[in-house]
Amino acid sequence: MKFVKMQGIGNDYVYVDAFNQNIDDPVNLACRMADRHFGIGGDGLILIAPPTEAGRALGASVRMRMFNADGSESEMCGNGVRCVAKFAYDRSISRANPMKIETGHGVLAVDLWVQRGKVSQVSVNMGAPILKPADIPVLLTGMEQVVDHPWEHVLNLRKLSANTEWIAASGLSTTFSCVSMGNPHIVFYCDDVSRIPLELIGPKIERHELFPRRVNVHFVQVHSPGEITMRTWERGSGITMACGTGASAVCAVGVLTGRSENLVLIDLPGGRLALKWNPVDQCLYMTGPAVEVFTGDWPDNP
Repeated sequence: MKFVKMQGIGNDYVYVDAFNQNIDDPVNLACRMADRHFGIGGDGLILIAPPTEAGRALGASVRMRMFNADGSESEMCGNGVRCVAKFAYDRSISRANPMKIETGHGVLAVDLWVQRGKVSQVSVNMGAPILKPADIPVLLTGMEQVVDHPWEHVLNLRKLSANTEWIAASGLSTTFSCVSMGNPHIVFYCDDVSRIPLELIGPKIERHELFPRRVNVHFVQVHSPGEITMRTWERGSGITMACGTGASAVCAVGVLTGRSENLVLIDLPGGRLALKWNPVDQCLYMTGPAVEVFTGDWPDNP
C-alpha cells in the first residue's frame, strides 16, 4: 500500500489514496501506521477517497476520512484538510481551485496557493462555529453559549490534578469556553502556556463526564488582540504540534469574549496559522502551509 507522510505546521498524518487502493480496516491501520516506534509515525491516518453521492451533489471532488492515532474516527482536521487539498491537486485527483472537500463536518471550500505547479499554502473556509451546548456537545443546560463559564464547580481542575501549583503559576483564568468546529473544543486562557502540565491535565479533561464525545483541550496565552499562543491536547492523539479546528475554535472564542480581533495570528508549537472571523457570513477562515514529507510503501503484513 502506497502512502504519503504530510504535515501542516507539525500536525502530521499518514495519507493514503483511497481512490485507487482498498482499505479494509482503517481503524486498525491507523493504530499501526501512526505508531512512532513500530510504524510510520504520526497523529493518525487520513484517507483521500471519492465523495459520497451527497458530497458530490454539493460539489465535492474528494472526501477526507480522518482517524486519530488511537483508531477513533474524527469529523474534521483543519491542518489535515489542507494536506488533503495538496495531495489531491499535486496528484491530479482534482485540479479544481477552489476545491470542495467532503468531511465529517460537511463540504468545505478551500483556495489553493500554487507555486511551480505544487500547492504550498491553503485557505480553508472552516464554517461557522457551533455554540449551543447540546450541539457541541457539552452537558451544561440553561444557556445558549458556554462562554467564559466558571470551571470550579462543573469541571474542577483542582480535583483533577494532584499538584495544583500550576494553576496559580500559569495565571489560569477561572473560566472556560466551549465551541464545536465539527468536533468539540474547550478553551482556557492563562498568562503562561508553558506552565501548563498538558500531559497530565489534558487526558483528564478530554474524558471528563461533561463531554459525551470527549473533547479537544486548548490553553491560550494572549500577547495582543492580534497575536496569541496556544497549546493543545487532541482527542484521540494527545499532545500535538498544531490543531487547525482548535485554532479556529480559539479564534471564535477570542472574538466572542473580546480578547482578540477578527483577524489573529496564532502561534502553535509547529508554526503559525492565520485565522479570520468574517462577521458577514459568520464563518472562520484559516490559512496555513501544507507540506509533503516523504512517500513509501506499507507492507500488507508488517
